[in-house]
Parts: sequence; C-alpha cells; structure tokens
Amino acid sequence: MLKKLTLPGTDLQVSQLCYGTNMLGTAIDQPTTDAILDRFVELGGNFLDTARSYGDWVPDAPAGASERAIGQWLKGRNRAEVVIATKGAQVDMRAGDYRNRVTPEDIAQDLAESLDHLGIDTIDLYWLHADNPQAPVGPLVDALLEHRAAGKVRYFGASNWTPARIAEANAYAESLGQQGFVASQTFWGLAVPDREESDKQGYQLHYESGYQDIHAAGVTMIPYAAQSGGYFTKLAEGGEEGLPGFLKARYGNPANARRFAAVQAMAAKHGVSLNEVVLAYLVNQPHLTIPIFGARRPEQVEESVKAASLVLTADELAQLRGE
Repeated sequence: MLKKLTLPGTDLQVSQLCYGTNMLGTAIDQPTTDAILDRFVELGGNFLDTARSYGDWVPDAPAGASERAIGQWLKGRNRAEVVIATKGAQVDMRAGDYRNRVTPEDIAQDLAESLDHLGIDTIDLYWLHADNPQAPVGPLVDALLEHRAAGKVRYFGASNWTPARIAEANAYAESLGQQGFVASQTFWGLAVPDREESDKQGYQLHYESGYQDIHAAGVTMIPYAAQSGGYFTKLAEGGEEGLPGFLKARYGNPANARRFAAVQAMAAKHGVSLNEVVLAYLVNQPHLTIPIFGARRPEQVEESVKAASLVLTADELAQLRGE
C-alpha cells in the first residue's frame, strides 16, 4: 500500500507515487482507464498527473483526451480524495501553433479548458508545462497568483524550467509576500541520458544540472521519465537489439552498463523486479521525491506500487549510480 505524505509547502496529502496519464483517452480506452485508476486508488494512490495537451497528438481524439478520461472517471469518485495535477501553456499541437505559449493569455485559456475537461472547479497543483526564458518571470507569476486568488488553482509548479528560473520566480513571489512554485517536474531517472540525443528528443533539462540545490532548499522533485522509459527492463528482456531506436539513442551513455549490472544485482538481492529498483531509487532519495510512473494495465500499477516499500540505503543508492 502507498503511504500518504504532505507535499512540502502545501496541505496536499499525496501518495508516494504519482500516476502519469498521458495515454489515457487515446492508447488507453475508458474502461481500462477506469480499471487502472480504481486499482491505483485501492492501493493507496491518489495523485494524478495530466496535461491540457495530452492526447492532442492523436488527430481523431478529442482535445484534452487525457483530462477528459480522468473527468469521466471522477464522476463516480469523491473529488476530495484525489489530488489532480495538470499542466498548461504547452505548444498547441492540434492547432499547429508552435509558438511559445507561456504567456498570461495562453495560461488563462489552457486553465479554463482543463477545468472544463476535468469537470472540476479547482486544480490542486497547476504546472506551467514549459518556460519562456525570454519573458520576465513577474507577469507569469502574477497570472498564476491571480488564478490562485480566484480559486481556480491551489498551488503551482514548474515543469521543464531551469533551477535558476524557478529560483528567480520564487524570489519574485516572496517579494510580494506570496508562495511561488512548490515543485519541479524534471527529467530524471536512474538511466543516464546521452545529452545530445536526449536534447534532440526534447529532454533538455536534467536533474544533475543544478536541481539538487533547489531540491535541498525545499522545491519537491516530481520527476517524469522516472522509469527511464523501461530502459533497464527492456534491456534485460531483449538486449541492445531489443531496444526501440529512440530509447537506445536517448540512453546511449556508457555509464548505463554499470548501472544495468547494479540494478540486476540489487533486484536479485532484494527479490524484486528491475522496475521496482528503478522507481525505488527515486523514492529513497535524501530529499523528498515523488516519481511519476506509467502503466497500461492494472497489473502494472500493482508492480510499480511495490517500489514504495523497497528501502534502499545510501550505500545501495551509490551502487546503483555505479559509484
């Protein structure tokens, strides 16, 4: 069973793992969505991560397909028992609008649509899905504070923002006597990316690039790609030849040979799956970390939830890093 913990700086009681819902409403149909989310809740889960843009890459899917699938499921649930996080201000793939949409106007539009898709009045944790480094932080933070004052969001976080920009935004909010970003959604998992190839795939901000400092200062990390795309599991099942080309390129780093051996040894030592070790690596970080995991079936939810019960020592974490 997943434990509940208080997300620092908030009154949100969230589960140790967050379920990532990018495939709901498209690759995963509504009956399977309901089964997955029901099982997650049965196992103590209550933290869901989605985005206004999730599903928009499927031409015949409704806009905001993931949010709509969650909204449909929520109709049969107690809203107060579920912590909903969603993201806005991403490029609009459906409209072919690839300009930077991190503006107060686009935030307002996406937030309104997300509330409508989800069928709720307030979003518990609202993420800016991207940053506009050329824009001053002030108007963006002001917009988020305005939506919070209106009761549309309770707290907000930064996805794919640099540590420096998060610190700048939080300093601005503090100067107003207000709370800024409480969390960062960052590309982070046990597998070490190839910087050039991962950058090409859009994974350009890595945890090791300064996030440790803001993490230690109290900005909670809620990492995506927490299972590294199943890299180690797929490697064990089919070797290098069995890896999808994009995954092989993304994690084509020599350091992963040592980490793969360490994951296998750790799994054997504890009698658990490779996936459990990979997720437990993040759960057991010295500063609170809440990994976002993926699952296509309820059975996969069950396996991932086991990771929260696996206790790893500091020495074991170092071994997994190949140190």
